[in-house]
Amino acid sequence: MGTAIILIKLIAAHLVGDFILQTDKLCADKFSNNKAFRYRALSVHALVHAALAYLFVAQWNNWAVPLVIGASHFLIDLVKTHFKRKDLVGFVCDQLAHYCVIVVLWLIVFANHDYNQAAKILSANFWLIATTYIAVLSPTSVLIKSFIEYEKWLPTDASLKGLPNAGKWIGYLERILILTFIFTGNIEGVGFLLAAKSVFRFGELNRAKDIKTTEYVLIGTFTSFTIAIMLGFGVDWLMELNFE
Repeated sequence: MGTAIILIKLIAAHLVGDFILQTDKLCADKFSNNKAFRYRALSVHALVHAALAYLFVAQWNNWAVPLVIGASHFLIDLVKTHFKRKDLVGFVCDQLAHYCVIVVLWLIVFANHDYNQAAKILSANFWLIATTYIAVLSPTSVLIKSFIEYEKWLPTDASLKGLPNAGKWIGYLERILILTFIFTGNIEGVGFLLAAKSVFRFGELNRAKDIKTTEYVLIGTFTSFTIAIMLGFGVDWLMELNFE
């Protein structure tokens, strides 16, 4: 089980490359009708992923990792942009394809082989927790947004209300707090957080003239809480398995 840390690092590298370091412009260029822009964006994005995988895994003599990650990322994203799938189905299929490559690569190269532990500075549990915190930020926000848009649950005037990006940061903070409560054994804090958010949202929902706005807020809140809680308890269980 000692090589499980490599799998966790590969997942962390993917999350950082696909969500934190991928700008809106780069994402838009990947779907551009201009082939030069599209292939340049795909190449840059693939190189970023290859570099991150190489740095995170820190097996300096193993070039299979950056080559496979970079090449597969280019090809998978090329297929996605060819079909121009920006919806929930495209997002899920794209992510599943990347994770399948990561798991197969890990199984072939690391799972049953020795690896150089000289670069192992931080524990597997640290990487597991760090990766989970990364996952509940932008990746979860993109998933929730894609889910709501796919189901056509977004009110027509929802974008006109509130501060710019405030909803995104509220989501970030609430999911970070949920994970922190779970990891520190203060589960009651999750209930307190939900109650507090309900109190603050009550006035807004009470004044809402359209029931769609109320349902939109509730769906977003419960989806956010559900993902964070499931990830928190899932990772808490994984840490008990002791990957060291």
